[in-house]
Amino acid sequence: MKQNKTRWVTAIFCAIFLLQGGLAGIDEARAGRRQKESSAEENRPAFVSGIVMEAETGQILFEQDPHKQWPPASLTKMMLMLLVMEKVRQKSISLSDPVEVSAHASKIGGSQVYLKQGEVFTLEEMMKAIVIHSANDACEAVAERIAGSIEGFVEMMNLRAKEIGLKNTRYFNVHGLPPEKGQSSDLTTAYDTAILARELVKYPDILRWASTAKTEFRDGKFILQNTNHLIGKFPGADGLKTGSYHEAGFNLAATAQRDGLRLISVTMGSPSNKIRFREAARLLSSGFNNYKMLTVIKPGDAVAQEVRIKGGVMSSIRPVLPRGARVFLKRSEENGVKSEVRLSNSIWAPLKKGQKLGEFVIMRGGRPAASYDLVTDRDVERANMIKRLWDMVF
Repeated sequence: MKQNKTRWVTAIFCAIFLLQGGLAGIDEARAGRRQKESSAEENRPAFVSGIVMEAETGQILFEQDPHKQWPPASLTKMMLMLLVMEKVRQKSISLSDPVEVSAHASKIGGSQVYLKQGEVFTLEEMMKAIVIHSANDACEAVAERIAGSIEGFVEMMNLRAKEIGLKNTRYFNVHGLPPEKGQSSDLTTAYDTAILARELVKYPDILRWASTAKTEFRDGKFILQNTNHLIGKFPGADGLKTGSYHEAGFNLAATAQRDGLRLISVTMGSPSNKIRFREAARLLSSGFNNYKMLTVIKPGDAVAQEVRIKGGVMSSIRPVLPRGARVFLKRSEENGVKSEVRLSNSIWAPLKKGQKLGEFVIMRGGRPAASYDLVTDRDVERANMIKRLWDMVF
């Protein structure tokens, strides 16, 4: 009897031990699966579409569904920013010009600086509110000041979009707020937004405002806080624009410059504010880690090769490169970069300063990667008859 009880007790303990081991194994397997799923989630790009582009050449370093149409939200303001700066460059309006707030502009909601009807600010103050703080009411006021009506300004936006090649972009408002019932949503793509960003980074004022973390508005009564959290945290970041609402998710057009290399990152439809900045930082870091802009010759410097001038008071000259020579490449390709001078068959005086003599060609992997004009840095007068005849024979 005692032996039977002992057997039963032993059997029960064994069963419990095996059950615990089995459960532990199941828990470990589940934990392993969760860890793998978490790892896969971390490695998966957390956006609907995205692109990384080098600003000078337009070369694409990364893309994921770059032509997928998506609501830009406040990235719409980038086109307004471009149109304003083009008008300033054309001198049809000045940053010091006054912008009066209409009743309509004062009623625009969302991100704003709480403009009141009849208030007057300079165009520069309004642009700071737009670029730094993404102020919708300031967008309305500026659009009305330039075009006379919101409808007229939206028409300008769509026309300019076509002119610069934004094939999948359509605007219906000037600020990017979600459409009201019966209205159409703005649409764009990561690729189109990167092209638009390439135009914007040509304007130093835009980058100056976009890289401002915080500044005063309305004589210090309101503080403009930059919506781009990369500013001051990601080395080299100096722009450009955020945008978000429920259907659009969290969009970001970011740009940064390091050692003469400017990259543009656009991500559309991230699931959270934190993730969009994390992904932009990851994409930009990858670009800077793997690529560089190599300066072969600085602007205005002469090439080493002497160029013979026939029939001139000078027998030779070293041509210069007005724009310098730069090439965008992978860091691993730097040692394979060569250069050569290609000249016209015969160069005869007289020559005028700035006259083209040939081309400076940068070779990468045995193939031309870029070419630049070679010009004279001075006038070269014609020599006497004897010198000209000598040069014709020899």
